[in-house]
Amino acid sequence: MKFLFYLFSIAVILLLSCTSTNKVLKNEAKSQNNNYNILSLGDSYTIGESVCETCRFPEQLKDSLSNNTKDTSFNLKIVATTGWTTTNLLNGISNGNLPNNYDLVTLLIGVNNQYQGKDFSIYETEFPELVDIAITKAKGDKNRVIVVSIPDYAFTPFGNGNTTISSEIDTYNAFAENYCNANNITFVNITDITRNGLEDTDLVASDGLHPSEKAYSLFVERLLPYALEKL
Repeated sequence: MKFLFYLFSIAVILLLSCTSTNKVLKNEAKSQNNNYNILSLGDSYTIGESVCETCRFPEQLKDSLSNNTKDTSFNLKIVATTGWTTTNLLNGISNGNLPNNYDLVTLLIGVNNQYQGKDFSIYETEFPELVDIAITKAKGDKNRVIVVSIPDYAFTPFGNGNTTISSEIDTYNAFAENYCNANNITFVNITDITRNGLEDTDLVASDGLHPSEKAYSLFVERLLPYALEKL
């Protein structure tokens, strides 16, 4: 009888030990999952031309995510340069040797194709390529990708209300939105925010062309719910 009691005691100890170990492993895995990697791809609107580094929308998005989640940390990688077209961004990504382990990827590109008068067919070809790359970088999961619409610089002192600019930006955005909708990829429209730039001059940076910190904060208000949902 004593021997059976001894075996029972040993079994209970082993069971409790395994349960405790499993809890530790689960907690470690949860802790590891609380470190998120963000990749933002684009041009001057992503790098934040004429605003401070912490003022650009990817940095504001990272900070907002941190403020809205507990026990998390976020690492941000930006691949963007002022003046980049879709072609430039493709080359920049290729030269960057980026891993495919990002938890969230944002893509905002196309204004320089329009501004530089590139043939629209280039965007029609290269935008889908960039979306595919974004998905690859997002662990192959399109649900981790957010495409952001192109701001309208017609509503800045530089653009001076030029309706041709707005019409062409609409064409680019319509193509991007339709492509995203057809492929079940999140598309967030922020263009209307920038179209208040002539009325609300605080939405325009000091260079009279790019969005300001305030404008980017409004971008993030729209992006944040989608970003939180994807993490």
